[in-house]
Amino acid sequence: MNIHEYQAKELLAKFGVAIPAGHAALTVDEAVAAAGKLPGPLYVVKAQIHAGGRGKGKFKELAPEAKGGVRLSKTLDEVRANATDMLGNTLVTIQTGEAGKQVNRLYITDGADIAKEYYLSMLVDRQTGRIAMIVSTEGGMDIEEVAHSTPEKIRTITIDPAEGFQPHHGRAVAFALKLKGDLNKQAVKLAQQLYTAFTSTDMSMLEINPLIETTDGKLLVLDAKVSFDSNALFRHPDILALRDETEEDPAEVEASKHDLAYIKLDGNIGCMVNGAGLAMATMDIIKLNGAFPANFLDVGGGATKEKVTAAFKLILSDPAVEGILVNIFGGIMRCDIIADGIVAAAKEVNLSVPLVVRLEGTNVQQGKDILANSGLPIVPADDLGDAAKKIVAQVKKAA
Repeated sequence: MNIHEYQAKELLAKFGVAIPAGHAALTVDEAVAAAGKLPGPLYVVKAQIHAGGRGKGKFKELAPEAKGGVRLSKTLDEVRANATDMLGNTLVTIQTGEAGKQVNRLYITDGADIAKEYYLSMLVDRQTGRIAMIVSTEGGMDIEEVAHSTPEKIRTITIDPAEGFQPHHGRAVAFALKLKGDLNKQAVKLAQQLYTAFTSTDMSMLEINPLIETTDGKLLVLDAKVSFDSNALFRHPDILALRDETEEDPAEVEASKHDLAYIKLDGNIGCMVNGAGLAMATMDIIKLNGAFPANFLDVGGGATKEKVTAAFKLILSDPAVEGILVNIFGGIMRCDIIADGIVAAAKEVNLSVPLVVRLEGTNVQQGKDILANSGLPIVPADDLGDAAKKIVAQVKKAA
């Protein structure tokens, strides 16, 4: 789960992290009022969407030369003008894709006198089973280019969770950022605070870009991007309450209500599978046969008939879907339950696209019998290869 920048900063501040003063706003008047609470004389108006690259982004509704989603304002009138430009309009960045995201809220922060910009992030390194703290002296909007052209300027410090954060980890961060004196001490302390925040709240990713050194010698978190491990949110109801469903795909929001793992893709073959590995293999074999998957959908190992019905309806809610491939291996999940769900959903939504089903495992014959006696035009398949060939052929035939 992702949260907005202002929420991330408020969370980090609880762990002692230094951030600029700022206030969220949902309307233009609230934005002006928020700026009025700040000392000034420089204010920063920041669009709040779940995507990076806002500073270089462009608004669809504004002229091409218009400023991006992060703007400096020297007066309250400029705050009002910038807020008016942003709210309700669609910001397109390198991370949103061409569709962009509508800006529904803003973050008004106090300006800062920047002497130097740094980069600092944390994530879970699946390869080593450790937490990785990634730092660079080259922070700012072009960090992607730094990673591509001069990767030697990026350093990674790994922390064994069994050992926890130690003073030498903080010193390694400060050394990598080439900080000395009091700034060195601040960096060591900041690294400790960030590690504590990361582990205490079950974050999966924390990115600070930029981390700045101010002209008066302070380290300040100027921007923050945070994601949480969704599987751990039951431990953090306060964090779950920060979820902004307007930033998520409506289909994915609906899927989460039924405990389904669903991600929309750009193809035309809908997929319903049990197990993430099997889902990946299913998508791969669809592409191998010359088509593209429309989604990743894992119903899990213990799905009920109602859950399968919800999954099926979710796939069919995508107008891009021209055919559906169901690939189920019944271990914990019984094939007859899957079959009941498929038949119930297909009848409820008046199935109008080709459907190929491959079932294998527990109660497979009962499942096949249910499908065969349903009266629906369901095409059975013997194995995954056969299923992929049949659904691609069916879609081409229907076209």
